[in-house]
Amino acid sequence: MLAVLSSMAYADTNGVPSASGSAVAAANGTQDGSANNDPKQLDVVSVSAKNSARSAVSLSDSEIQKILPGTSPLQAIQTLPGVLYRTADPWGNNEQNTSLFVHGFNGQQLGYTMDGVPLGDQQYGNYNGLTPQRAIISEDVGNVTLFSGAGDLATASTSNLGGSIVTFSSDPAATMGGRFAQTVGSYATTRTYARFDTGHFDGDNAAYVSIMHQDQRAWDFDGHQGGTQLDGKFVHHDKHGTFTFFADYSDKTEPNEDANYHGTAAGEGRMPYTRAFMYPNFQQALSYLGANGAPPAADGNNYRNYYSDAQRTDYLTYAKYEWYITDSITWSNQVYYHRDEGAGVVAGPIQVAGLPALFAVYFPNQNLKQVFGGSGYAIRTTEYDINRRGWLSSLNWDTDTNELSAGVWWEHNRLSQDRRWYPLDVNDPGAATPYARPTDPLITQYEDDARSDVIQPYVSDLWHVTPNITLQAGFKSSFQYADGWYPVQPLPKSTVGVVQYPDGTINSHKDFLPQLGATWDITQHDELFFNAQQNMRQFATANNLSPWSLGSQQAFDIFKQTVKPETAWVYELGLRSQHDFDAGPFTGLDSQVSAYHVNFSNRLLQISPTPVISSIVGGASIIENVGSVTTNGADLAATLHMGEHFSIYNAVSYNDSKYNDNYFSGAVLVPTAGKKVPGSPEWMDKFIISASYGRFSGQLIGDAVGKVYATYTNDLSMPGYFLMSGQLSYALPLDDVFHDAKLSLNVTNLANRKGDYQVSVGAASGTYNTYPMAPRQYFFTFSTKF
Repeated sequence: MLAVLSSMAYADTNGVPSASGSAVAAANGTQDGSANNDPKQLDVVSVSAKNSARSAVSLSDSEIQKILPGTSPLQAIQTLPGVLYRTADPWGNNEQNTSLFVHGFNGQQLGYTMDGVPLGDQQYGNYNGLTPQRAIISEDVGNVTLFSGAGDLATASTSNLGGSIVTFSSDPAATMGGRFAQTVGSYATTRTYARFDTGHFDGDNAAYVSIMHQDQRAWDFDGHQGGTQLDGKFVHHDKHGTFTFFADYSDKTEPNEDANYHGTAAGEGRMPYTRAFMYPNFQQALSYLGANGAPPAADGNNYRNYYSDAQRTDYLTYAKYEWYITDSITWSNQVYYHRDEGAGVVAGPIQVAGLPALFAVYFPNQNLKQVFGGSGYAIRTTEYDINRRGWLSSLNWDTDTNELSAGVWWEHNRLSQDRRWYPLDVNDPGAATPYARPTDPLITQYEDDARSDVIQPYVSDLWHVTPNITLQAGFKSSFQYADGWYPVQPLPKSTVGVVQYPDGTINSHKDFLPQLGATWDITQHDELFFNAQQNMRQFATANNLSPWSLGSQQAFDIFKQTVKPETAWVYELGLRSQHDFDAGPFTGLDSQVSAYHVNFSNRLLQISPTPVISSIVGGASIIENVGSVTTNGADLAATLHMGEHFSIYNAVSYNDSKYNDNYFSGAVLVPTAGKKVPGSPEWMDKFIISASYGRFSGQLIGDAVGKVYATYTNDLSMPGYFLMSGQLSYALPLDDVFHDAKLSLNVTNLANRKGDYQVSVGAASGTYNTYPMAPRQYFFTFSTKF
């Protein structure tokens, strides 16, 4: 029988765990990196954090790996209430196709950390961080926790208007040993993971080092996603404190799935199920284009590219020392460094989406096909460089009745994003590949440089009023000092909407962002929690909603004087319960119900300069405050236990997020008042059935998503759908040779459903983009310890 583990239990964390993850890890049995993996027992997943004033749900390392070995932390939280996470590959690794919503907030309005280190706002082409799956190997994750309403005051993020997603690495094991896992499966999948733990040495020291290599062919074209990743962790304990060092290297390439264009106006063209790229079939690519490099007119905006990919190389490290000054006072200091070198690459036809006008400015009165190598294709890159360093410090004082905390986060970020165009030589097609960055550009359209400093101090007090009632209050401040400039500007009239990209500084701050929360232990098994908190999202310093992407110095100066950062007040009220009983086959019920209300102010909107979302030609957007959003919603999650070997989990989520105001696009009124926020479904329902018997265990996951609106005016929508996945494992009787040896089978999209799976929103009306459901896929994994 297929099943999923999903037992709900309390994790007594007293708020947010330490950056080492020890608090939550201990609750989940993962503090020393040796979680309870006994295949004869039904695992327990913490999906409610007791004594937290916030709604907090958590997944342990064993639960993450059961969903699919090697899955990303963000893909794993899709099983939690209130979360919609979608991307093109089964592991949740592909970043261009990622869509994430939590309680009506999109992925760029949430906060992300790994062991306390900020990971930025997760935009594709990220300018201030990296994804969790690049920051740490999946199998080395200790747990991931979702604060679905509002993140903790200490969260190092400038984007967490809503909640936060915090990932913790596992600690080294107490005894020397190793781990190994090998996955093979559909579309030539191979994924290899190996880890060596030193165990304790020279007193209370321990470390591990891990390596992972993955490769999978895309299901609808001949592109291979994968790469190599290494990470390691060292921990030293003594009576004075704990020192932790962590390092990660990630080198990955992801051929991208191109989105399907939907439109009520001309340009939709032929509607394929996928827009598969044609690499490495160069002859097919040549025959696809007309004599001047134009794709078939019948394809419209759903023309095919030769290839598209994302290339990312990251170096991340941190060192942290927790000093036990006294039995009740701890001072923690953590420094970190992150470097990213990357590129987004598209090799596409030269006669689409306004490209002839762009190229004609740089090569007037010339044969553009010949200029770009005679193939009819040009290679466009957006080349990224991120150089971040930062410091986190917190002082914690635990008295008999109060837990006082004060701290600060500082980060300096220096970044660049450069847009370049390269030829694709018809006589040397082997030089053009999605697995290497091209050289010797014909055009450098622009170079965008920026630097920023962020400072966020906070103060918090957790007051135990009585043994059953706790109050929590505090505030944080957020200061950003940002400067941007363009060493290379586009030529006049070459880029849509651009007179000249701006230079200049914007300093934005909010001195007082308060938080007030409380918990009340009504009984030994039932706890009421409440939280009210204000958060702010700082201006992006590059990419979509950056004021430095405006098309003139005048527009930038007006923005600087008139536009305000986004803010949100989030209110949560909930009840968490855990009851054991004896009622025939039923032995327990764990549950959490919560309601929330959000007042989201100063909403920023990017008004596209082109009629096609994500047009390859690009251009300068218009960015404006366009009013506010009101959200009301509720989550109900419960696990019904039937003895030690069977449980049923279900999570129902309701979200009603509506725009409160209309806005103007030029002189045209766009009627968005009262319309629902697109991309975020109103209803979601998820179930997980878990079973174990003897050496067998399994899970069945169901995921129902309601209708999703696809434009700001709600004139177009994507229908709802229901998907299932499953897992079955068998513990091998090889204890004399291996430890915890196991064979497992994971199946995605069990029913082999077809349809639109994910929507990309970027227009008021008339058009949207989608990505399709991938077919059923099978993955076999052998894992063991030694």
